[in-house]
Amino acid sequence: MINFGTRLSKHMIASKTAVNSEELADFIIEGIREKKGLEIVRVDLRKIQNSISDFFVICHASSDRQVDAISDSIEEVVKIRTGDRPNTVEGKRNAEWILIDYVDVVVHVFKEELRRLYALEDLWADAPIEQLGD
Repeated sequence: MINFGTRLSKHMIASKTAVNSEELADFIIEGIREKKGLEIVRVDLRKIQNSISDFFVICHASSDRQVDAISDSIEEVVKIRTGDRPNTVEGKRNAEWILIDYVDVVVHVFKEELRRLYALEDLWADAPIEQLGD
């Protein structure tokens, strides 16, 4: 019997190494740290009804070049660790806010001033937010 309430992650279906969303978020954070991403946070959306993913991982950088480097590092680490590529990547052209969608984990890499402006963490005040520092 199929339970349509259960989300099947693309990581459970099509990856070389199946990982859960927490492990995927850890690999993403590893990629961020390799390029010195700042003020890393993990927002746990698993208990939020109708959330679009299990986690948001958010960080910022001081320049558009660093935003781009962090994005590339995340993709590289996840590819090496799991064999997966993101479902979509948006914002590479301007490199002021890059969104990387791995379905179960959505990553936001900002330039600092845009992160302060949009304050995504504040939108999810009812979700547990883990401050991971730099």
